[in-house]
Amino acid sequence: MRADNSRHIVDAARRRSEYTRAKAFQALRSLDAEGEPVTFETVAKRAGVSRSWLYAQPDLRAEIERLRAAHRRDSTSPIPARQRSSDASLLRRLEAANARIRRLAEENQQLREQLARALGEQRTATTRTGPPRAEASNPRSVTIGPC
Repeated sequence: MRADNSRHIVDAARRRSEYTRAKAFQALRSLDAEGEPVTFETVAKRAGVSRSWLYAQPDLRAEIERLRAAHRRDSTSPIPARQRSSDASLLRRLEAANARIRRLAEENQQLREQLARALGEQRTATTRTGPPRAEASNPRSVTIGPC
């Protein structure tokens, strides 16, 4: 009498199916991480499976369609989904930039005030000592008076 091998066959088929699904999910992850377009064709080639098998897997199909739609929306940005900035991150960066702008504006105002003071002091010092004489700087210059 022959032994029943059906349990072994079912186990082998289950392991093969799990391995194939794992390859497909890994292909999805690597394509997304590399910023490559995620399509049924590219996933099938990367995972070594058929496109029809991918279409028959509801969870894989949904993930491929989601990533494909995301890639279409962000076709100008080949950044993987997990590396894209969140709204909270962008808000923190904006707040930091605004704080820096305020700090620089205050510093700019202080420097303007210092410059105005220095120019005022220089002007005061110049008027006390009198204007520089033309002949002292250029002995050949001649001052012409009214006619």
